[in-house]
Amino acid sequence: MLGTHDLPLFAATVFVLNATPGVDMAYTVASTLRGGWRQGVAAAVGIMGGCVLHTLAAAFGLAALLATSAEAFTVVKLVGAAYLLYVAWGMAKAGLKPASSPAEVSAPPSLWRTVRQGFFTNALNPKVALFFLALLPQFIDAAAPNKTGAFLFLGAWFIAQGLLFLLALIVLVTPLRRSKPRPWVGRSLNLGGAGLFTVLAAKLALTKP
Repeated sequence: MLGTHDLPLFAATVFVLNATPGVDMAYTVASTLRGGWRQGVAAAVGIMGGCVLHTLAAAFGLAALLATSAEAFTVVKLVGAAYLLYVAWGMAKAGLKPASSPAEVSAPPSLWRTVRQGFFTNALNPKVALFFLALLPQFIDAAAPNKTGAFLFLGAWFIAQGLLFLLALIVLVTPLRRSKPRPWVGRSLNLGGAGLFTVLAAKLALTKP
């Protein structure tokens, strides 16, 4: 289809990637626990928006710059790490802030802010860009008449399958919020999320091209 091959293997590879714990899964789970399924869906939509950007970059050759230029890779990864630290700082402030009521402690950010953060946590991760550049060509025929179209097709498949996976994850995580809310739970989630994103930021910053 569109000059591609071995699509069942591609689907299995995408599933393994989605099921591997990382920034996208962590952000989706944290958003769901903090604000319910709407926050989780907002995070998933933002993350998939980042994947759209990576698909376009791979299809039109922009991601190749990250594979060939150590300087470009370093700049992107440091910007991405800085943004993860920014997210961690916001969660830490929310966790340390004394609240006068449980509602104030557990108040989630706006849906748009969650979408925006999900987008940038994915879009500013050069490892995702390199993954798209390394994976997609393996499932494109050498004689494909339109390789750009094949890239876009596989990228769309990746995005659709990834979104379904995150939505299923949200369905599994949402019931964990049904217990009676307590102030310390919201604060612990924020502080735990801040610690997790700080670790992920350090891991990204130390990644070598």
